[in-house]
Amino acid sequence: MIKTLDQFVPGDQGEVVKVGGQGAIRRRLLDMGITPGTRILLIKTAPMGDPLEITLRGFNLSIRKEDARYIELKMDSPEEESND
Repeated sequence: MIKTLDQFVPGDQGEVVKVGGQGAIRRRLLDMGITPGTRILLIKTAPMGDPLEITLRGFNLSIRKEDARYIELKMDSPEEESND
């Protein structure tokens, strides 16, 4: 199932399939290491829902929910998670 990162709930994880946006926003996301094929785990959200704390490439990153909507991920299915 394909979702944008802003639709994830804590504990959801998946693989980046597309980084949208244009110009500086897209460049900033790519510079932070959010590229197609990267695995992302949503750790938690702030009490008001913004920002989101994610883990990717071995480090934690906080990202605004507004920017998270540009990141499309293929969510792991429950069967894949239980087989790990």
